[in-house]
Amino acid sequence: MRILEEALADLPLPTAILRPAWFMENSLWDIAPARDTGVMPSFLQPLDRAYPMVATADIGRVVANTLAQSWEGRRIIEIEGPQRYTQQDIAALLGGVLKRGVKARAVPRDQWEALFQAQGTPWPAPRIEMLDGFNAGWIDFEGGVNERVTGETAFQTVLAGLLARIG
Repeated sequence: MRILEEALADLPLPTAILRPAWFMENSLWDIAPARDTGVMPSFLQPLDRAYPMVATADIGRVVANTLAQSWEGRRIIEIEGPQRYTQQDIAALLGGVLKRGVKARAVPRDQWEALFQAQGTPWPAPRIEMLDGFNAGWIDFEGGVNERVTGETAFQTVLAGLLARIG
């Protein structure tokens, strides 16, 4: 992403770069295993680290609001939800929506490539590198350097919506 941001930096028109947190909707992949086995496999590790997350509806609101504004130069807007969540928090919320006990379980790093390929990802390296970046902490917000917007959608709202979509 930095390459694209750098390429846009010299444009002679107002630009806005949006940097959303981890999408809450990524939990769609967790519903079936949690429902069927009571286990939510997690690639974000450690399980007790709170990660910034955001609902895509909140991202959409920020995009719409930003497009309706006027500004000069370049803006970088970081977007996250109303709170940060651990994988253990998400498993508990998912359990509440599913009305059953759900525990988060870390997927061993050496199994990722085969699992992603089995899910239909022919070249999983970018996905793995992104996860490694989150887990290592080098993909994160810059701590007050940029504009920051906090969404309002709660994780349990997103989970209930995902569950309603898949039945």
